[in-house]
Amino acid sequence: MAGASLAAELAPHLSVLILEAESQPGYHATGRSAAFWSESYGGPLVQPLTSASGPFLAAPPPDFGERSFLKRRGCIHLADEPGRVALSGLRDQFAASGLALRPLDREELTKRIPGLKPEWSAGLSEPSCADIDVAALHAAYLKRARTGGAKLVTDAALHAAARSGGAWRLETAAGMFTSDILVNAAGAWADEVAATAGVVPIGIRPYRRTVVQLRVDPPVPPDLPLVIDARGRFYFKPEARRLWLSPHDETACDPCDTAAEELDVAVAVQRLEQVVDWRVRQVEHSWAGLRSFAPDRLPVYGFAPGRPDFFWCAGQGGFGIQTAPAAAQLAAALLLGGMPGPLAAGIDPSPYAADRFTN
Repeated sequence: MAGASLAAELAPHLSVLILEAESQPGYHATGRSAAFWSESYGGPLVQPLTSASGPFLAAPPPDFGERSFLKRRGCIHLADEPGRVALSGLRDQFAASGLALRPLDREELTKRIPGLKPEWSAGLSEPSCADIDVAALHAAYLKRARTGGAKLVTDAALHAAARSGGAWRLETAAGMFTSDILVNAAGAWADEVAATAGVVPIGIRPYRRTVVQLRVDPPVPPDLPLVIDARGRFYFKPEARRLWLSPHDETACDPCDTAAEELDVAVAVQRLEQVVDWRVRQVEHSWAGLRSFAPDRLPVYGFAPGRPDFFWCAGQGGFGIQTAPAAAQLAAALLLGGMPGPLAAGIDPSPYAADRFTN
């Protein structure tokens, strides 16, 4: 999503080539998303990018999307007694943001979450939360990039990158390519790409996140909100009459084609059983994706220090999809040296600057 959205913004202004290591774009993090849009997700410094992207995702221009990419879901941040401190902290974090977070008591919680066990007694409602059609959004960005003249080459893993004659020479599995500017939108592989190009890595680390698809009894209510533990131990939401559940794991690992591990699946089910009295009838499917974070857990947009030929668009964690419209406009403005598009107008780029890690 990072590469596709930025390519779409740059294509009308520059000659753009998208080099994809896999046989299809979006194979890793983008294709394995839990597919929700939440303004609180990622914290207060990510929220401006998410909130600014919301109107575009909800009502895209006709030449970009035929229908909304969002479907209202709503979210409940749920707490047991030990979790009340975290719940209060979440509310305080966003007190000045304008984000609506309404306290819920036990009676309201049981109406929204059938079968909720007694120890879960407090919550915050985030009504703006929505499901997001990740595949459609990604396809729309690729289409806009191609319409603008961008070219996509798949099966093009980067083997070597070096400057020669004032340009990059990029040796890939699909052949040799040249470029004036190298944009690093490689997700979990971002630091590896930087090292290959002779640029100092930032310290972007990939972490495995597991999702499990369950069939439960009673069946999942279709209007069930996204439910997130205030202490960060699980989240779940309905999907096509099934339940998508994550143990909210973050296991550091090398960049790879990751897969769910049995222990994480078992932990997810165990945590769900501590929240509701539903019976898990079947674990139908499980998968894992990689979420990549910079050391301060904020995205990185901008040229590497002293390198006007190497641009970072990485470290989007689990919020790269929901922030893509505004983030792509912001990054494009930084790369082109112009004013950002209307979605990113007024957003301070300094928290995401690539030089913030230098002493």
